[in-house]
Amino acid sequence: MSAFGLIQIGLILLCTTITSSPQCNHLHLQQRKVIENSLRLLDKMGKNFPQQCLREKMSFRFPKQILQPRQKEIVKVAIEEIFRHIFYIFSKNLTLAAWDSTALDQLQNGLYHQIEHLESCPIRKHTRYCWSKEVSRLKLKKYFKKIDCFLKDKQHNLCSWEISRAEMRRCLQLIDKMTRKI
Repeated sequence: MSAFGLIQIGLILLCTTITSSPQCNHLHLQQRKVIENSLRLLDKMGKNFPQQCLREKMSFRFPKQILQPRQKEIVKVAIEEIFRHIFYIFSKNLTLAAWDSTALDQLQNGLYHQIEHLESCPIRKHTRYCWSKEVSRLKLKKYFKKIDCFLKDKQHNLCSWEISRAEMRRCLQLIDKMTRKI
């Protein structure tokens, strides 16, 4: 067999291995573990929600329609995007948050590794998918921008961080609920 033939066979095997990777096929199971761990770490990061922050509560209106299990690829992209935004939010000016820094570091590390893992899983692409993916990304960007602006408007004070932490918890719970349906 020629060297060119061996290269072709090698590339086919490599592609087959990547697309049938058991880690990507069981993504929803891994998501649940990551979400359970993230929720536990969010609870560990801080104490109970401060009573003085109740009057500052705000509705950010999470775009729930992006997590409807129509196409797994679109949902995967939405989850990856949510993890990115949560990671970004918790990478900001946290000096007034007074949270357990070890739990926060563990949360960030877990999210980072899951983002990397999601990026490594191949997805099928077609025109409708690309349009839906971009619409989902824009809706999520708008949602997380509201949270970011809220933090800035409140000058990253304790209550703004606690409200944001509660909202991140809600995001993760919505992902968990959706992944159980898949």
